[in-house]
Amino acid sequence: MTGPLAQEIQQILTATFAPTKLDVINDSAQHSGHAGDDGSGESHFTVEIESAAFAGVSRLERQRMVNRALGDIPGDRVHALAIKARAPAD
Repeated sequence: MTGPLAQEIQQILTATFAPTKLDVINDSAQHSGHAGDDGSGESHFTVEIESAAFAGVSRLERQRMVNRALGDIPGDRVHALAIKARAPAD
């Protein structure tokens, strides 16, 4: 079952990037008891996203685009967010 924060991440990224592929993976269980684990079960995520919006954009800028779209989620509401962003032709 997907938690409310994972659903919010998915909704924001879908609305912003119209991805051809999007996976929001909750990695929190792997970090239970570690730094940043707030007990919510939604503290660590990996986002794998494919969108035409990333065509011709560097890896770093793709990550910045995702972070900007997510606003206060990375760093404030989520301890760790790994981003794998690519264009369909990548």
